[in-house]
Amino acid sequence: MKTAATPVERRLNDSVAEHMRTDFARLSAKQTVGEALDTIRRHPPAGRIIYFYVVDEEDHLLGVVPTRRLLLNDPAVRVVDIMVREVKTIPRTATVLEACEFFTNHRLLAFPIVDDDKRLLGIVDVELYTDELNDPDRREGNDELFQLIGVHLSDAQQTSSFAAFRSRFPWLIANIGGGILAAFLSGVFEAELQQVVALALFIPVVLALAESVSIQSVSLALQSLRGATPTLSAILKKLRAELGTGLLLGAACAATVATVAAVWLGQIVVVLCVLGGIAGSVTCAAIIGTAIPNLLRFFHREPQVAAGPIALAAADMVTLLIYFSLARWLLA
Repeated sequence: MKTAATPVERRLNDSVAEHMRTDFARLSAKQTVGEALDTIRRHPPAGRIIYFYVVDEEDHLLGVVPTRRLLLNDPAVRVVDIMVREVKTIPRTATVLEACEFFTNHRLLAFPIVDDDKRLLGIVDVELYTDELNDPDRREGNDELFQLIGVHLSDAQQTSSFAAFRSRFPWLIANIGGGILAAFLSGVFEAELQQVVALALFIPVVLALAESVSIQSVSLALQSLRGATPTLSAILKKLRAELGTGLLLGAACAATVATVAAVWLGQIVVVLCVLGGIAGSVTCAAIIGTAIPNLLRFFHREPQVAAGPIALAAADMVTLLIYFSLARWLLA
């Protein structure tokens, strides 16, 4: 039986366009700083001013001017020469929850709401959320709000491979331990496995690590995709960042398991296969886990349901291919 949505969940699923303000500070691309300031003095916006949004004659958003820039520049300077052209926007189809994630991820005080043609419709600012936070009667709802938004969304925006490695590698320790225990348990049946290469003992841990990293990457990619469709250049940028993280995760996991293999079996071929197989498969799994959700969204497919199973299947196939190909090469 489906549970009825709570009031907080219903608010979070509202269209952000229902909560946007239309009394924002709008500047014309043709104006100079002096003309813009004179217009604002004569026709001040009804609401508070956070940023000044620059539009053309058809209301297409061209850029944003922080208040400091407008006040400190020479009156003869053109507005378009001091505006920030790369503007984070929220599509009018986004929900309030997705708007919350924009504030969490980008840490700005306001965002413009635009239509499909990038026409400026309104803005949403932090006042929408601070009003709720300051209402004691909604304290319980606020707790639920933060739980639904999540407190780890910034992990999806990490650009430092080492920072991403530090936050994600500890979660793999359990998989390393479980995989090694499975390998030792298989060693109990050594007599029955004498006809099988010793590499078979480490297949469970190799697969488990690749699958874990793949799911990590899928989860972070899905979080970063909320309310946005990636471009090919954005996908390539994410893949480059994930490549660095995957290399670090792969090296750390491979070194850990290979050390156990060296102490336990003392076979150099097994150690090299484990070292190269884990390092390569974990790196590939990280790339696969990031690429699949982004590509599904890029081709206008819903990634939430399909991304996980596809990524796991692909990671398994790539892992076994790398592991056994390396073994064949070393044993040739």
